[in-house]
Amino acid sequence: MALHVSALPRCRLGVPATGHVFGVAHVEQVVNATPDRVFEVLADGWTYSDWVVGTAHIRDVDPDWPAPGTAIHHKAGPWPFSLRDTTVALDCEPPRMLLMAPKLWPLGEARVRLVLTPAGPNATRVQLSEDFTAGPLRWLRTRVNDLALHRRNRESLRRLADLAVHRAAAVAERAG
Repeated sequence: MALHVSALPRCRLGVPATGHVFGVAHVEQVVNATPDRVFEVLADGWTYSDWVVGTAHIRDVDPDWPAPGTAIHHKAGPWPFSLRDTTVALDCEPPRMLLMAPKLWPLGEARVRLVLTPAGPNATRVQLSEDFTAGPLRWLRTRVNDLALHRRNRESLRRLADLAVHRAAAVAERAG
């Protein structure tokens, strides 16, 4: 059985075709899984390094993740240059929205918002918006950096989709 995940380039009011508005990288993808299935992946902090490009290792996950104020403790970047830091949940509305603050000091901090909306009986439109909010990365915005961030986030959504789709298939297979 072939499972299909399609990226849908979207142009919305205020968001140019490049997916950037005022330094915010915005990407969307339709995933062939329900919002509940997609949110299950987001709510499992141990999968963070499986779908977030650049995260190398999860060191710990607070027990109530993704409740506001809880954190994923991770390492990002290639060894031996990887940095240890955290991603903190700022707001959470299961299975519709997760707002996080990934930190990677001394480079900076970002705000990432994931919004999940039904796109059919077994499909979800996932929107990811990211903007640097503090640190040197906030001041080093260039078209090249924006393009790299946009591509990184598209790949992160592809990985999230794979986990949501295949996790659902594995659960169904074990149950059947």
